Amino acid sequence: MPSKTITTTTAAAVLALGLLASQPATAADNTGDSTSGNTADSTGFTFGVIGDIPYGEAEIAKFPARIQDINNDSALKFVTHVGDIKNGSSVCSDEYFAAIRTQFDTFKHPLVYTPGDNEWVDCHRTNNGAYNPLERLDKLREVFFDEPGKTLGATMPVTTQADLGLPENVRFTRNRVALSVLNIQGSNNSLQPWTGLGETAATPGQVAEVEHRTDAVVAQIHDTFADAERRNDRAVVLMTQADMFDSSQLAGATANPDTVSGFRDIVQAIIDETNSFDAPVYLINGDSHVFAENRPLAEGSPWLDIYGQPAADDLQRITVDGSANATNYVRFTVAGNSADGAGVLAWERVPYSR
Repeated sequence: MPSKTITTTTAAAVLALGLLASQPATAADNTGDSTSGNTADSTGFTFGVIGDIPYGEAEIAKFPARIQDINNDSALKFVTHVGDIKNGSSVCSDEYFAAIRTQFDTFKHPLVYTPGDNEWVDCHRTNNGAYNPLERLDKLREVFFDEPGKTLGATMPVTTQADLGLPENVRFTRNRVALSVLNIQGSNNSLQPWTGLGETAATPGQVAEVEHRTDAVVAQIHDTFADAERRNDRAVVLMTQADMFDSSQLAGATANPDTVSGFRDIVQAIIDETNSFDAPVYLINGDSHVFAENRPLAEGSPWLDIYGQPAADDLQRITVDGSANATNYVRFTVAGNSADGAGVLAWERVPYSR
């Protein structure tokens, strides 16, 4: 599907986030339904996706203006941030989390956020503060998911896995399109050693967290598709931080498939469900910072050998721009209820005004 091409601009302003003025969000109209199809949107709707933003002081300074541009897109029914609210070489402090939460609260649309690896998995790094990543994950849940079942920004109800300790895993539906946002991480889904804490292999606590979270993610994928089948939904949209098909990692993954071992069960679940679901499936992710639109599990893809799985030709993947490329948000348009097949979802990159 076609997309708009934009020119990347260089950030110039350098300001502290805590000194930036912001206006509190006001309640926006939303008719989100976490359990059933929404007939109010029979003429179609749009939503926005961002990720890997803000990265560094210059982008932090611009973040309120980025949010304002998104707020000005009044047609959006909700916005998703697919993780990484900081770069990988800055401190994962409580103060920074609080400052980003303050900015998130200025969204006038419902905001669905899933954590990225930069704000917890990689926080063991010395230049990140040498934190225990599991403690940082607990802090993220305390700061950003203090009201499970409700979005940030304007309130929209969502179904969560808070009962499993994962309030960030949410799903909801609009106009017979099922949407599922999942905590899947870069750094091999958080299996890489915490070298900043002196570890050379994954710790027992680290492995236990990965296993629990992966089981929950797989369960939510299956639940999302089961409900979509029951409702005769027109499409399923999965969103996550991790790029499980990062082309820049192909050489390493081919040489050693263990570098993506943390994703194996998740990819298998996505393939199984995509191949049994009689409608389009979309995977939207961040992590690799460069916009892409492809079918990573189509017949002949090298990822099939790496993951040891059959093809899933109907899986369409979209990677949103991030880091220095985060000069736009991606606007997704869901067609009216009469459309189905490949015509359900279209997307375009929308440049920020500055």
